[in-house]
Amino acid sequence: MNINLPPLGEGADSGTVVTVFVKAGDTITEGQTLLELENEKAIASIPASAGGVVSQVYVKAGDKLNVGQRILSLAGSESTAPTPAAAPPAASPAAAPAAAAPTAAPAPAAPAAVVDTDFPEPVAAPVASPSIRRIARELGIDLARVRGSEAGGRIVTSDIRAYIEKLQQVALKPKTAAAAPPSGAPTAPPAPVSVDFSKWGPIQRQPTTMLRQTIARRMAENWQTIPHVTQFADADFTRLNALRKQFGPAYAAKGARLTVTPLLLRALVDTLKQHPVFNCSLDEATQDIVYKEYFHIGIAVDTEQGLLVPVVRDADKKSLLDLAQELETLAQRARERKVAREEMQGGTFTISNQGAIGGAHFTPIINKPEVAILGIGRGALRPVVRPDGQIEPRLLVPLALSYDHRLIDGGAAARFTVDFLRALEEFPESAVAL
Repeated sequence: MNINLPPLGEGADSGTVVTVFVKAGDTITEGQTLLELENEKAIASIPASAGGVVSQVYVKAGDKLNVGQRILSLAGSESTAPTPAAAPPAASPAAAPAAAAPTAAPAPAAPAAVVDTDFPEPVAAPVASPSIRRIARELGIDLARVRGSEAGGRIVTSDIRAYIEKLQQVALKPKTAAAAPPSGAPTAPPAPVSVDFSKWGPIQRQPTTMLRQTIARRMAENWQTIPHVTQFADADFTRLNALRKQFGPAYAAKGARLTVTPLLLRALVDTLKQHPVFNCSLDEATQDIVYKEYFHIGIAVDTEQGLLVPVVRDADKKSLLDLAQELETLAQRARERKVAREEMQGGTFTISNQGAIGGAHFTPIINKPEVAILGIGRGALRPVVRPDGQIEPRLLVPLALSYDHRLIDGGAAARFTVDFLRALEEFPESAVAL
């Protein structure tokens, strides 16, 4: 029998193999981990759906897998040939168009100029996952005219994208030849062009990982769809730092490392309760503002592979000791790529702390569908004039609050910042004591 890639969860239909743990001849049991699969920002373990002796492994590290694709075969079954579902793509390329020709209908939205030699002939039974079929149905695309790039002619998201780009390129040719578009009319973005940088000197090429592609796609979407405004301030962390030093040994005795971040998290949650619009989301389908009565705070973690944002859930209900322990565990698991996809979803507000690296103010990009994000820079001792006229050194930390201007106005952001700075400067000692 064959063991295929099972469903990966909502919105996920493929991934890249990171590690394969079995080989031909191994005896496996049901539920045993077969491989690790990188999907978007998470790495998931794929278990065996049955036990037996592995007769052949069909995947290796670096392969891209789609839901339903074969991983391995087990000996002792009636056949280790591909599953019947994979049979349609095996039909010869010449025979399929011939069988489909009498009944194939032209694409509903494609003009005659679109059909050229670059487009494949329609196939009788295109192979694609349910999510790909849904996308094609919503966009009005005839999958029979899309060339699949995966094994057996299976169609994936990149094939849909390539097909749409080709439609755009061909559709624009007659317009360019006939006449220039009227002044001020919107134009389609130019197709990507590969530049030969080696003409000017030695180069090295490195493929982008799935994680980096996901980060790039989401950052571009967030920046293009959310009108960002960033409010800057300098926070006085003198008291927080003193509390950290005072109670650090007691937390260490409990197996936790007390940093400023748990204290910052508690002050943030208290401020979010005073300003609930910073803890909401915009339902773009209904234009409703969704106010959340829970506080799940995302913590951006810098890893060698890229930025990950695990979520601390119910931060308002946890003690500082619990927060300190959870933050350290989450950060370590994120750096090891052991954070599940579900652990990076459902956040209501995000913190991006660059203080350990350096730098001052910056403009963090909002993590959609959240409406705000707090950026923290590196603190430094600076002379400050106190209300009584005395000058004394204080630990000032640069803060940057980016917010969605569709829901939040400048006055609301200023009030939030004032209350947050006060919460930091007047942090109660009773909240830290064990």
